[in-house]
Amino acid sequence: MSAVRIAFDADNHLGETPAWSAAEQALYWVNCEHPPELHRWHPESGEHSVWSMRKRIGGFVFKAGGGLLVALKDGVYDFDLDTGALDLRAPSPFPEHVNLHECCTDRQGRFWIGGYDTRYPADRGAMDAGYCRLDGDRLVKAAGEVHVSNGLAFSPDGRTMYGTSNPTRRIDAWDLDPASGELSNRREFLTLPDGEGFADGATIDAEGGYWLAAVGAGALRRYLPDGTLDRIEPLTFSFPTKPAFGGPDFKTLYVTSGKNSAPGGILDAVPGGPVFALEPGETGLADALFAG
Repeated sequence: MSAVRIAFDADNHLGETPAWSAAEQALYWVNCEHPPELHRWHPESGEHSVWSMRKRIGGFVFKAGGGLLVALKDGVYDFDLDTGALDLRAPSPFPEHVNLHECCTDRQGRFWIGGYDTRYPADRGAMDAGYCRLDGDRLVKAAGEVHVSNGLAFSPDGRTMYGTSNPTRRIDAWDLDPASGELSNRREFLTLPDGEGFADGATIDAEGGYWLAAVGAGALRRYLPDGTLDRIEPLTFSFPTKPAFGGPDFKTLYVTSGKNSAPGGILDAVPGGPVFALEPGETGLADALFAG
């Protein structure tokens, strides 16, 4: 069991998508809504910057040429950190009731993103979301039948993609063709047992361990590449949203959080909203820069 601490008290309503910039030695993350914001924090200096977004923000990736690719609810935008300019690169391919959500790059530097059908949970059959990759300046739907996308991550060799359709508690794996980006062989990777929370964000360590944030259970769960549960790291708060390795040696595991509560969730020892951190013993991998 690793000691969990507050790294930065961000007071986020729904913190999400942490990512470590090796170039800047800084942690970035988003507050999806209330209000939508992009955050950057330098642990060494303590400097904290916030950029307001004009619409709900689901995530971002670092671009090889500098700046960010930002996912707002209706499309993917090039974002200039200096000027704050947002330029639409690709509109969402989903219906208006589906918001773009969690995103990341694969090992080849391709951009991938999921969505969530905002009719859920009122309509428990609402599954118009899916997973897309960015081909040129167009988001191409690569997998469908998703309520709420989460758990998006890629194996260290770049040949497997992981993701989930919340609230099924099931994480799927796909074979990923490194050359083309095509997905195939969708299959069950793991399923959370009843009473162990719901799947949210995830990351991969250098050994291929899959770290999953279990919302409601207040825990991180590490799975081996064959889907076997390796261990559970208890947290002091019930609503972890996504882990990400960072720090100079990628040995610090940062975890964003939200102020929401999940049915049957643990009683928070520390209220959600900060960015938390722990050192679990594993080493993470740097995110591939978006190559487009």
